[in-house]
Amino acid sequence: MKNILFVALGGAIGSSLRYIISTTSLFLTGPLMIWRTFLVNIIGSLLIGFFIAFFLNSEGNNNFRIFLIFGILGGFTTFSSFAMESLNLLREGELKIAISYILATNILGILAAAIGFYFYKLLFESFFS
Repeated sequence: MKNILFVALGGAIGSSLRYIISTTSLFLTGPLMIWRTFLVNIIGSLLIGFFIAFFLNSEGNNNFRIFLIFGILGGFTTFSSFAMESLNLLREGELKIAISYILATNILGILAAAIGFYFYKLLFESFFS
């Protein structure tokens, strides 16, 4: 039950941060609005990779790990918005944009997670080992 509360609290924070970015990214308007979700998902993937490496290399608090990764970053990134936006692009006949968006989000999301993971290792394991 305690873990659920950590996820719920973190999720509220992460979802709020995503909402703030989605509503204040004024330079991404009109057809570019889908890239707000893209930006959030790539940043979230980078941070998830970084913090997974952090928690693998530390005896950090498991409650904080759950709060941060599953709560904040899980609430911050959003597969449901990505799926909805992809479906809308397909329904509107924007096949090239939909395919670009789907591929870029998946490929760059995984790449960003790997970069975050290895950045942590390079930064902290190189200097503090």
